[in-house]
Amino acid sequence: MGIEYKDYYKVLGIPRNADKETVNRAFKKLARKYHPDLNAGDKEAEAKFKDVNEAHEVLKDDAKRKLYDELGPDWQHGQNFQQPPGFENFRFFSGQSGGGTFSSSGFSDFFETLFGGAGRGQGFGPDPFGSFNRGGRGSRRVQPRGRDVEAELCLSLNEAYKGGQKNVSVSTAGNNKSLDVKIPAGVREGARIRLTGQGEAGGGGQPGDLYLRVRLLPHKDFTLDNNDIIHELNLAPWEAALGLKVRVPTLDGEVDLNIPPGSSGGRKFRLRGRGLGTGATKGDEFVRLNIRLPEKLEPAEKALWEKLAEVSTFKAR
Repeated sequence: MGIEYKDYYKVLGIPRNADKETVNRAFKKLARKYHPDLNAGDKEAEAKFKDVNEAHEVLKDDAKRKLYDELGPDWQHGQNFQQPPGFENFRFFSGQSGGGTFSSSGFSDFFETLFGGAGRGQGFGPDPFGSFNRGGRGSRRVQPRGRDVEAELCLSLNEAYKGGQKNVSVSTAGNNKSLDVKIPAGVREGARIRLTGQGEAGGGGQPGDLYLRVRLLPHKDFTLDNNDIIHELNLAPWEAALGLKVRVPTLDGEVDLNIPPGSSGGRKFRLRGRGLGTGATKGDEFVRLNIRLPEKLEPAEKALWEKLAEVSTFKAR
């Protein structure tokens, strides 16, 4: 089956003789332009972002770029790249790392056909296509790669907000491991953190990867609403009527909040940038007011409420 050829130079908008600095500069510019955080819900931008990532993955690496360039004149005519017979029996190895960190689902069929597992961090020998370009001698059979595994990573909202290093214990194939994991600041519920090579061991091939799926634990002060966090602030009726300055918790420590006089229950105050997420998707903290009444009134309190009812001109309905 024919596979659509991808012109990585065209994707990045650079000439074929571009040096690494030009490649990296073009990648950074386009990655910022099409980043999902800045184009929420835009499928076209998401597709272009993946193309840009894939092009950079190939052209930043000398071995991958050499292999890609050696496809020959097909790139000039945009012809479909046809997988050579027996290609599925080959996998390429070297002692160097290709540096890739993307999951296989992030690359096109063209990339996977051309590079396979080697394109995702295993590197290449001096002539990985030599085995079938010169009659199939010297080929190496596929070595089974270890299975990817997934585990749950429980984080407090504070840990998710601040990020940083965390030591976690995980069990893969009956083996317990203690691993230091870098938590990205602002990580969300359901996000997956990939630990390359920490999955199950392979049958002579590379080990699989470990994916830690983030689960956020309940918090005594906050509830989560997408990237926003909500804090319920209880006020006495006279505090809501007269207003006050009050200390409220955030995931980055306490702050002062001014409650203006006449604030009703259910009113919300926004503390910008105090939620989860990063960049354009970073959430806020909302402080929602609850007016609380005493369940039982002392005689003196009851007398004051009765006096207030006599003199007040306020109509609630």
